[in-house]
Amino acid sequence: MKRLGRRMLGLMTSDPKNVVVPGGSGGSGGAGGSAVDPAVARLIDANANRAREGLRVMEDLARFVLGAGSMAGEIKQLRHDLRTVVATIGVGAEALLAARDTVGDVGAANKTVAEGERGAASEVAAAACKRVGEALRVLEECAKLTSEGAWRGFERLRYGAYGAEQKLMLALMGGRASQWAVCVLITEALCSRPWLDVARAAVTGGAEAIQLREKGLPDHELLVRARALVAVCRPAGVAVIVNDRPDIALLAGADGVHLGQEDLALAEVRKLAGGRLLVGLSTHNEAEAQAAIEAGADYCGVGAMFATTTKVRDVSGAGYLRSYLSHEVWGRTPHLAIGGIGPENVQKLVNAGARGIAVSGCVCRAADPQSVTAELVMAVKRGPV
Repeated sequence: MKRLGRRMLGLMTSDPKNVVVPGGSGGSGGAGGSAVDPAVARLIDANANRAREGLRVMEDLARFVLGAGSMAGEIKQLRHDLRTVVATIGVGAEALLAARDTVGDVGAANKTVAEGERGAASEVAAAACKRVGEALRVLEECAKLTSEGAWRGFERLRYGAYGAEQKLMLALMGGRASQWAVCVLITEALCSRPWLDVARAAVTGGAEAIQLREKGLPDHELLVRARALVAVCRPAGVAVIVNDRPDIALLAGADGVHLGQEDLALAEVRKLAGGRLLVGLSTHNEAEAQAAIEAGADYCGVGAMFATTTKVRDVSGAGYLRSYLSHEVWGRTPHLAIGGIGPENVQKLVNAGARGIAVSGCVCRAADPQSVTAELVMAVKRGPV
């Protein structure tokens, strides 16, 4: 490294506009220009290849894993911009190819165990993103040796790559929820008995998630209830979701938060909670489903299936459910069909492919919440008939 450092420093002159090269004068290093130190050319060539390869991996993950056309397009543009900026670096394509020495690369065999192990698409993405950022930084520094001002282009690319990394990694963070068969939404005003008794009955009946949905409670009371619900559900292995309020969910130790289309954006919740909370998002059509997946939702509410008394909303129906489930990307993300669902119509949704439902009034108002919950769980787990 000391030898290489002396060679690179030797390229610099008192006039930073010029590059001094062995046996030549300042110049662009392109066709007809002066030669550039082969060590610098090798650095540029290797890191241009690394950055280009990493961007291709990122682009294909966005395209094929997430089905995110706009995100894939943004990364593709970065890849094309890289080619343009490399052309300004002051070293021609011929010089870069001539300097390439794959066989003689003393670092080619240096591998870590982690390099050969990837447990998920998100790990593939993380490795590619870091490779791109590191390579662009090397190119930026080398550009300061070879061409006045070219380094700024690499700097802009590097910051663009950071933004692309954020979008891609947050999107790939999604889908972490279990595919719950039945999630019961608890609202005290709907309950025929004390709300916590209804929650206990739903847990005993086999609900795999309970959502606390109380829009009008003071913050202190909402936190008290969320903590009480966690105390009931956690020993039974039942997930607790808090509606709308990631702050309350975090303070209560809940498993997640559920957001509506008009609530806090999912990206803002990630800034607050990182990966500590599952984040569910209500969707009502295909466009909202795609946006939810690209934002990194851990599960999607899919509805409304039927007319409901708890919320006034247009009915999307089983057609939207089928569309969601049959999509090659959305269908991999856990879902909860929601809206007007009860024992009398749940089988219609199960026959359409539903593997999870969210219910409220039919359990909260029931004289026997445990039995109603058990009936719903049985219908979903039994499958189509």
